[in-house]
Parts: sequence; structure tokens; C-alpha cells
Amino acid sequence: MRGRLRVYLGAAPGVGKTYAMLGEGRRARERGRDVVVGLVETHGRPRTAALLQDMEVIPRRTVVHRGASFTELDVAAVIARAPKVALIDELAHTNVPGSPHAKRWQDIDQILDAGIDVITTVNIQHLESVNDVVQEITGVPQRETVPDEVVRRADQIELVDMSPEALRRRMAHGNVYAPEKVSAALSNYFRVGNLTALRELALLWVAGKVDEQLDRYRADHGIATTWETRERVVVALTGGPEGDTLIRRAARIAARTKAADLLAVHVTTADGLTGADPATLTRQRTLIENLGGTYHQVIGHDIPRALLDFARGVNATQLVLGASRRGRLAQILSRGVGVETTARSGSIDVHLVTHDHVKQGRRPRRGRAALTRARRLTGWAVTATGLPALTAALIPFRDTLHLPSDILIFLCLVVTVALIGGLWPAIAAAVGGSLLLNWFFTQPTGQLAIAHPDNLLALVVFVLTAAAVSTVVDLAARRTRQAASAGAEAELLSTLAGHVLRGQAALPSLLARLRETFTLDSVTLLERIGEPAPHDQSDSGAWRIVATTGGPPCTAPGTADTDVVISQELVLAARGRLLDAGDRRVLEAFAAEAAVALRQERLREQAERAEPLAAADKMRTALLAAVSHDLRTPLSAAKAAVESLRSHDITWTDHDRDELLATAGESLTRLHTLVDNLLDMSRLQAGALGLSPQPVALADIIPRALDDLGPLRHRVTSHACAGLPDIVADPALLERVLVNLLANAVRHSPAARPVLLTAGRHHDRVEIRVVDRGPGIPPEDHERVFLPFQRLGDRDNGTGVGLGLALARGLTEAMGGALTPEETPGGGLTMIVSMPVHAATMTP
Repeated sequence: MRGRLRVYLGAAPGVGKTYAMLGEGRRARERGRDVVVGLVETHGRPRTAALLQDMEVIPRRTVVHRGASFTELDVAAVIARAPKVALIDELAHTNVPGSPHAKRWQDIDQILDAGIDVITTVNIQHLESVNDVVQEITGVPQRETVPDEVVRRADQIELVDMSPEALRRRMAHGNVYAPEKVSAALSNYFRVGNLTALRELALLWVAGKVDEQLDRYRADHGIATTWETRERVVVALTGGPEGDTLIRRAARIAARTKAADLLAVHVTTADGLTGADPATLTRQRTLIENLGGTYHQVIGHDIPRALLDFARGVNATQLVLGASRRGRLAQILSRGVGVETTARSGSIDVHLVTHDHVKQGRRPRRGRAALTRARRLTGWAVTATGLPALTAALIPFRDTLHLPSDILIFLCLVVTVALIGGLWPAIAAAVGGSLLLNWFFTQPTGQLAIAHPDNLLALVVFVLTAAAVSTVVDLAARRTRQAASAGAEAELLSTLAGHVLRGQAALPSLLARLRETFTLDSVTLLERIGEPAPHDQSDSGAWRIVATTGGPPCTAPGTADTDVVISQELVLAARGRLLDAGDRRVLEAFAAEAAVALRQERLREQAERAEPLAAADKMRTALLAAVSHDLRTPLSAAKAAVESLRSHDITWTDHDRDELLATAGESLTRLHTLVDNLLDMSRLQAGALGLSPQPVALADIIPRALDDLGPLRHRVTSHACAGLPDIVADPALLERVLVNLLANAVRHSPAARPVLLTAGRHHDRVEIRVVDRGPGIPPEDHERVFLPFQRLGDRDNGTGVGLGLALARGLTEAMGGALTPEETPGGGLTMIVSMPVHAATMTP
């Protein structure tokens, strides 16, 4: 079972985090728990150090980096000790290079996985999310950070709080820093304003964590009532023109309380269709987000209930509604959403806000007709021809059929017209049918008069029934079209989401898909050049085309049939036809994704441009770090030898003089080799290395390479196979490669185990193997060993700058070969140089 993490969070150094951690550790030990100190930094504070007395402390691990020794947390020792609780200070600490993990929080994560509880400390300035804010406040960059999620995952977080004045008094009394540092600290980082701001950040961060825990507790225990632990203002939007007023009023209400949340919610009907104007909702969503709020959309048949369910779900304390736009008669017949919501609100305060559109009635948004124009014309044609034809067909049966039968037959015609042409042709057919029934089939015939009241009732029922059926048919057709449109829109947005998730967010692909979806002539993404001007919407010179697809592109937003403003600098312009509000909503989704695609594309280009610069800078830094020692050593040795020879204070014997000259010669030779390697590596990276590939016999190259080893030659055993074909290589460069590989192998092999040099043919290539019996290299590090200035596992910093293997691989690949490492059976490392066979020596 994974261990539990407890974090002591402080606003600044010196508030007492480590002291509190050690105090809790001692209390846990008194309760009988097995507690050890993994790592604690006392910073020379005597009261903190006193708490460490008689506590078990795990010895630290010593790490050597660049010639200096450092101590770090010994994770393996803590896990091997297997206590119940481990006290580990400074969660955000960065470990010394060469440690198992880069960060201490990763060490702690490993200890938690071992089932050990950990108590640790961290300051608010080390949390990743507030790192930039802290730097802006204090002017001090924080290089050691920890991801917020690591701290949020803690089972328990305790805030170690202290007022700025109390902390400054502690500083002045010398309880935090050494006396010589107190004055500078108080006048810089530990100013009252800085400490107050850091304290507020810590309190707000912990409040957010507590809020999450409270929401989780209420959900786990099924608590639906509102707990007024924090002000949350919810504003209900209908998509009407009063929404802007409501949002601004709700924002003012939220601003009266520090750290209050502002949320906007829009309720759509249970069928997923809405009569709200999408363009208005989109504008209001932007407004709420600009005011620091969030926008939400829920589905519900009972709007007051849906609003209150949402408000209780987010633990809202106040709900802002607009006064009803309905007329007086409608308010008499129904209480309305505002009154009903207030009656059911319970502990939630409801604000009914008046606005300019009160009692002006709801103006339904005009949308597309439910049926096509062709079907409506067909309905009118059926009405115009069907009524006379049906009347003529029924007149011969006037004496045998009664009026109810005639009414039913005409009703069938009206329903048919409604199915074909919709509401208004059917209403016209109903009215016309009633008149024809009155004239030709109702006594007295031949006049618009009705003798019997029953016939009057029948005709009225006929008209009402025909109108009702026509309305239902038209509404069904309208809802069918809306559902189909919503389904097509959802499918299109789903396709767009899949397009993005699959990484196919390239601008040309997106614009082409948009043009294909809406059958447009052209779609263009425009970017503003320079600052906005009053009349630049139609000025082609003020805009440049970022990407386009289709026919002639739009050169300015004013030349487009439909345009979507993405930002002040970006506009998506479409040419071909005007788009309605429903299509525009999808168009805005495409526009937003086009902006993201453009941003990603430019970031990728910047990264590609920066990558060579970063690599060069990394190479330059590594070069300076590595060469600083290796250039100085031979230069110092040669200089000392020459100055000793020039000295007239000492009389040198011939033997001493020869030794000094030999020392100077060896040092200058090392320096010459180093400079040659550096020059060759720079030529390789610049692609300026001169090559002379030609047929080469290994029998000529290997002896010269062995001779270049000098005194180390006796530690190499050569078993090159006779009769090998010639290979294609540059003789001088291949010799350099072999010398570097052999020298590296000799350096790592035991003196009693000679290095083995073999060669053999494999198909159309010759492989040269340099086999050593040294400590070897883990398979996961095989590629790292070829990085420039890398001394993987090499403790002798005086043997070179780590260019040998990197240069060997670079030269080999430049000649068309390959250099790969593999493990030597029984221990060690084998370097394999694979070179192509010369075509003239290849046997069929």
C-alpha cells in the first residue's frame, strides 16, 4: 500500500515549517510509530537542531560533481530501513547531477511507493503555478519548483502561518539568518509588502485545496444543501438582450466579496434545442470570461429546477435573474421562471434585476422555414386545385352524403396539404374548405348561411381541427429539421475534435475542410499588419494572407461575405454565401481552431529555429566546461618545464634536462591532439570536413593505428583476418577512428586483460571490432557515450574532454560507415566499426 504524504506549506523561509515537521515527528514517535529523519536542513538554527537530538537520522549519500562533494537524500537507505514515517525537508529541492532523480519530490514519490509515510515541507514560492507571480512581487527568480499537482495529491496539507511583522522580528533576533545577512534580507526579500503578498498567495492556495476537499466531501455524502463557505454568484442567461446587464450586475455583486466566484449558466430544453440566439450567447460568454467568470450550459425541461440544481451543485450563495420579459397577461397565467425560482431557492439568495426589456415580450428569433420552398409551393398548388376538384367530385353525392362525412373528407385534404406544404397552405385549405362546405353542402345551399346550429358547430370544429393538425405537422417538420441540423452540427464538431486529436491541425487542412463543409468559394485567414486603423476593414494593404483555400482569396475582412473576428490581429474571411447564426457557430469553432493551428505552427517554426542555436549553445557551454581543465593541464605542464629549463638558479643534469623536455613534448602533443579533435568535431558539425574516400586495405591501416598508440601498443592484441577485401574509407580518418577507440578501450581495460582487435567480413561490409574487458556500460547508456564532452563512468578527468568516441562516430558516419557498441560476453564493451566493401573487390 502506498504511503501517505503530509506537507507543511509556508509563505516564506523562517515561518517554522521544519520546526513543525520535527515536532510532529517527535509526537508520532511518542505515540509508538517508527520515525526516522531522512534529511533535514537546520540552516544553523539552534532550536531546530535541538529537535533532532535523540532522533534516528539516516546518513546522507555523498555525490561528487565537478570535483566538489555534495550530500543528498539516500533514498535506497530510507527504503531499506523501512520506517513507518520519514521526515524529509525541502520538497522542491533540485538534486545534484548524477543522482537517481532530478528532483527531491521524485525521491519522495519513490519512498511513498515503498509504503512509507512522508512528512515534508515547501514554500509557496516554489509551486510552479505561482512561480512567475512570486518573481514579479519579490524580483527574485525561483529556480527550484515543484508541480502543483504533486502537492495537491498530498493526503494532508498544513499551512504554517506567521504575520509579516512576527517573521521580521524573528529575523531581527537572528532566529532565521546569520546576523551579517539580516539587514540585507529585511531590506529586500523580507519587506512587509513582499511577505504580505506571499502570505496571501499561500492562504488562497490552501483555500483552493480546502474547497476541493469540501466539494469531494459533499459529493461523497450526498449533501445537496448550500454551505456558505465561499461566495459564488450564478447569473442565469436566456440568450436575450438583457444578458449583458445581468452579467455586469452579477460581476459587481461578486466584486464586493474578496475571491468570490462568478459563474454564468444557460439552460436549454431537454431535447437539446434552444430558441436562444447563438451569436448573442457567444458574445455574452466572451463578456463573462473577460470579467473573470466561467460559462456553463445545462439541459433541463423544468428551467427553475435546472437552475437551482446547478446552483446547489456548485455551492452557490447568490443567483441573479432578469425580470420577466413576458407581458401582463402571460404573467397572470403563469408565475414565470423568476418567481418560481425564488419560491424554490431555499437558502440561496435570488436577485431579480430589472432591465430595459421588461414586459416587452419575447421576440422569437426568425430561423429557416420548416419546409423547403418547393414543398410550400406544392402545398399552395394542392390547395388551389384540390379544393375545387374535391368540391366538384362531392356535389353529385350531396343527397346521399351527410355533412359530417363531407367534413371528414375535406379534413383529409387539409391534412394532406399540411403534410406537403406546412402550416399556412393548410390554414388556407381549412378556411377555403369551410367556405365551400358552407356554400355547397350546408343547408341552405348556395349562400353563406347556416340553418342548423349543429352544422355551425361542425364547421367550427372542422376549422379548429384542421388548424391544430396543420400546426402539429408544421412543428414536427420544424423540429425534425432543427434536430437534423443539430445532429449535423454535432457530427461536424466531433469530426473537428477528432481532426485536432489526431494532430491534423494544419491550416490548409482546416480551411479546406471548412470550405467543403459550407460549400464556400474561398476561405482565408487574414492577419493585421501594424496597429488597428479606423477604416482598415476594407483596406487590403492593412492585412496579409496567412493561409487560404479555394478560389480568389479575400484580401480584407470587408471584401468577405462572412467574417469571424478571432482576435484583434486575426480574422477568418469566407466568400461564397452568407451564413446564418447556426452555421456561424460552427464557423467560430473552426476559426478558433485555425488560430490554435497557426499558433502551433509558428511555435514549431520558432522551436526549429531555436534548436540549432540551443544545440550550439549547449555545445559551447560543454566545450568551455570541459576544455577549461584539459587545455590548462598540458599548457601548465609545458610552461613549467620550459621555465625550469630557462632558470639559471638551478644546474640541471643531462638526465633532468631530458625529462623536462620529454614532459614539455608530451604536454604539447596532448595539446595538439586536443586541438585537432576539437577542430575535426567543429568541421563535422558544420559539414565542412574534407574527405578523400578511396579503396583501403585494413592490412595497411591497422599497423599504423597500433604504432600511433605508442607505449600502449603492447596492451592490444590484433587478430585481423587475412584476405579481407578492400573497404571504402579515408585512410587518415579511419586511422584516427581506430586510435581513438583503441586508446579508450585500453584506458578502461584491466592491465592484465589486453584489448582485442579483430576484423571480419559480413555480406557487403567489413566489421572491425575493438573488444575490452573493462567495467562496461549499461545498455540504456550506449548512445549517451557518443555525446560530445561526455565522460560516462570515467572518473579520470585528466584523460581528455570526452571527444574521442563522439569524434570516432562522427568520422565513421562521414565516411559512410557505422559505429555501434555492444556488450562483451563475460563483461566489457565491444565497439564495432562497419565499413562498406569496395565494389571492385566484391565477389559475386
